[in-house]
Amino acid sequence: MESLPPGYRPHFGICLVNHDNQVFVASRLNVPGAWQMPQGAIEDGEQPREAAILKLREETGVVSAEIIDEVPNWLTYDFPPSVKAKVNRLWGGEWHGQAQKWFLMRMTRGDEEEINLASSGGGDAGFAEWKWAAPDEVVEQAVEYKRPTYEEVMTKFRPHLRESPKSKSSKW
Repeated sequence: MESLPPGYRPHFGICLVNHDNQVFVASRLNVPGAWQMPQGAIEDGEQPREAAILKLREETGVVSAEIIDEVPNWLTYDFPPSVKAKVNRLWGGEWHGQAQKWFLMRMTRGDEEEINLASSGGGDAGFAEWKWAAPDEVVEQAVEYKRPTYEEVMTKFRPHLRESPKSKSSKW
C-alpha cells in the first residue's frame, strides 16, 4: 500500500450503495445541510479496511454490506483555514487536511432495514438524517472543499454505478 502523505490525517471513506446503485449520504449533526458519505479517522494500529467496516456499523448500523472495490491510493484534501484551526485544536495536531482510503460497499440485504443513525456502536451519533442519492448529487451536495475528492471517488467507482431505474441522473 502507498505510504501516507506527510501532514495529512489518516482517514477512510465509504461509498455505500443500494441495489439501485444509489449512494448513501447523511448530514452531520454539527454541519446541517452538508451531505457526506460515511468517513472517519484511522486510529494508530488500525488498517483502513477494518476501520471502515467498524465505523460503518457504528455510524449507520449497517452490517450487511460487502466491499466491491477500493481506490488504491490515498486521496487528499486540504482544510480551509477556519476548519483547519478548529480541527487541529480538537485533534491536537497540525494537519493540512486528510488523506483518505476509499471503499465501495454494496448493501447485501434490504436497502434500509439496518440503517440506524442512533449510534449502534457505543459512540456518539454523528448524523442527523440520511438519504439515497444519485452519484452526481453526492458531489453537488458535498461541502465545497471535499468536492474534488468526491468527484475522483465517483469517477473511480463509475463502472460499478450503472444507471438505475430510480436515478434521474444521466451524468453517471
